[in-house]
Amino acid sequence: MAKYHHLSKDLQKKIREDRSRNWQNPYAFRDEDIVRRNPDHDRANLWRPAFVRDSEKIMHVPYYNRYSDKTQVFSFYKNDDISRRALHVQLVSRIARNIGNVLGLNESLIEAISLGHDIGHTPFGHAGERILNELYHERTGRYFNHNVHSVRVLDGVIHRNISLQTLDGILCHNGELELQEYHPCEMTTFVEFDKKVENCYIDEKEIGNLTPCTMEGCVMRICDIIAYLGKDRQDAMRLNLLSEPSFSAGAIGASNGEIINNLIVNLIENSYGKSYLKMDGEYFEALRQAKKENYEIIYSNDKLNRLYENEIRPMFEALYEELLSQAESGQKDTIFYRHHICHVTEDNRYAKGDFKPYEEQGPNQQVVDYLASMTDDYFIDLYHYLFPKGKHDVKFTGYFD
Repeated sequence: MAKYHHLSKDLQKKIREDRSRNWQNPYAFRDEDIVRRNPDHDRANLWRPAFVRDSEKIMHVPYYNRYSDKTQVFSFYKNDDISRRALHVQLVSRIARNIGNVLGLNESLIEAISLGHDIGHTPFGHAGERILNELYHERTGRYFNHNVHSVRVLDGVIHRNISLQTLDGILCHNGELELQEYHPCEMTTFVEFDKKVENCYIDEKEIGNLTPCTMEGCVMRICDIIAYLGKDRQDAMRLNLLSEPSFSAGAIGASNGEIINNLIVNLIENSYGKSYLKMDGEYFEALRQAKKENYEIIYSNDKLNRLYENEIRPMFEALYEELLSQAESGQKDTIFYRHHICHVTEDNRYAKGDFKPYEEQGPNQQVVDYLASMTDDYFIDLYHYLFPKGKHDVKFTGYFD
């Protein structure tokens, strides 16, 4: 039987009393402290406050549309009832704003980080990310990680003058690394941030050392896990891949609703009024156990992993080589130029600031940008367009199969 926990009566009373006297959290990030590369542009006003601007900019970046056909976990199913990244970022935003609202944090900053955190994700989820990283590293010695690439999309490909605080939250969201406590780091300049980003490209272990510089970034980071942990189970059951009894029910519960509610309650209970985010030991261990079970029962599905290795990997390899050849040729009648370089150039037509022209950023990086930007369907269609006799393909499980 499902069990939903509640905030203690003492804390509920305190929160209501604090609200009645208009208490403000001293650890919330203030709009007036926002940092942009171009501080003279995108100044806040009454109808477009500081971080609301970031959310709107992110939503109007062309790649935001592509969330709708990017794999969350299950790639090879035609089923509108399972999650895609478009839904995932909304769920993260909603859960994180719920927590942020009660803690008295900056909800607009939380929303901006949430909506942008996966915009650099590859087609075919973490399998696509792993394959693209290997191809990129093989040729350049640099590493590809989707959270780092999300920053690149918003700060190096499409120049929208997104704030330091939003970009840092996106960079540090690493939803694969859970912590019992999240303590924001000190960082106030783009000089520090750019070094932080570059270290991720050259040091494979640096991803595990990232810490957000705001409480809002910390909230979004744990909510990335909360949002997918139970939802992935729900999707797996929707596809008849497993049944709910497959999971143990620890302190956080086993179902999507229990997990979301109970982790929210525990985080608020242990974090209200503090300069850091915390869950208690029992809940943290239950979270770790739930993630472990998801990996063992869902993510390590042999059938799906065989499809990734036998079909998707060779398609990535073929597309990478062909697009790299087109990029290095410099010819303007290629798919690569017409469908990628031209689009990026057009998207930056009104961009303000001092940045390196996209055409000068190197063919390997440009190819990675293009491949990472693709939806699952775009990727497959491009493969068949460029290789009409190619032997690799994906057969989707339909609604009635």
